[in-house]
Amino acid sequence: MLAIAGIGHLVTNDPNLGDGKLGVIRDAAVVVGDDGLISWVGQSSDVENHTSTRPLNVGGRVVIPGFVDSHTHLVFAGDRASEFAARMAGEPYKAGGIRTTMAATRAATNDQLVANARRLAAEALASGTTTIEVKSGYGLSVADEARSLEAARAVTDETTFLGAHVVPPDTDPDSYVDLVCGEMLGRCAPHARWIDVFCDRGAFDVDQARTILAAGAKAGLGTRLHANQLQHGGGIALGVEMGVASCDHCTHVSDHDIELLASARDTTVATLLPTAELCTRSPFPDARRLIDAGVAVALASDCNPGSSYTSSMPLVVALGVISMGMTCDEALWSATMGGARALRRSDVGGLAPFMRGDLVILDAASHVHLAYRPGVNLVTTVVRAGEVVSGQLDFLV
Repeated sequence: MLAIAGIGHLVTNDPNLGDGKLGVIRDAAVVVGDDGLISWVGQSSDVENHTSTRPLNVGGRVVIPGFVDSHTHLVFAGDRASEFAARMAGEPYKAGGIRTTMAATRAATNDQLVANARRLAAEALASGTTTIEVKSGYGLSVADEARSLEAARAVTDETTFLGAHVVPPDTDPDSYVDLVCGEMLGRCAPHARWIDVFCDRGAFDVDQARTILAAGAKAGLGTRLHANQLQHGGGIALGVEMGVASCDHCTHVSDHDIELLASARDTTVATLLPTAELCTRSPFPDARRLIDAGVAVALASDCNPGSSYTSSMPLVVALGVISMGMTCDEALWSATMGGARALRRSDVGGLAPFMRGDLVILDAASHVHLAYRPGVNLVTTVVRAGEVVSGQLDFLV
């Protein structure tokens, strides 16, 4: 059992527990039971009536839910720093860079893929990410996609089959779609919870994406979609039509796209990935426009070696506020509860009774400091299921 008191500013994400949409409680306490689930949340003055263990006092620090990063590509090998430098020198971003990582990933051993995924997952955990989704997509062959998903399973249960990332070089697109829907899906489905398709310029068109998503759904996988990152197209409309859990990127959207997403807010989340725009010098998604229209919005890191090589959800939150018009409350909700909704999870993303005890202690006066102090490491301690997994509790008294 873990009991933490003296919380100056506790974000629960439950409006029934505290103030505003974030359900903020001041001078708060949290108790996590031996089963790793939150058993009680309330005022510090009342905590001793709800725990048999001596509460640890955080001295007025902030506690927020662990970040839920619902879109990453952690399984890969190689390095694309030269591509990044060229892009910063003026060359445009092209999805074809994925093929560079494909060659390195195919050449890597299983142990190397697992070690790199674990390194990045640990990096994300240290910055407060307690739930993370990981995609395949850099193997692009039956054997390499299967072992990529096995590597992903070494770090998370939220694994996504992305054999439809791009068409490999010297491969007929129609034949490759058949492979993805057939032998590749058969090998990969046992290791995945989700299927995803990159539906955009240089990748897969709407009809191809529909075919692949339908095959994945028939195999029992949940569906998600890369949509409208590089240009406006039919990705978002397809995602809403098929009831995907999340349309990711949503950089180029029309009024009709927004209407569709708003109408499907209980089914389909728009997951925005601002570090991808930061690192490709592309226009940022208009989060303000989406939220004002009633769209459910999540924020995620898109951690990958080509267009967003960061695992920092605090940076994503800061960009949501500074570059996409979100309020500080909206950005934090989208990076926690929004991410949980994008993964169709009800046990993470908040700090309320019966949810998993995933919490992050910040050395700050409020969650606003995540955006107010961009680039500063405010995370002192990360707790997952009631256990300290990063940092320490030595400062608690």
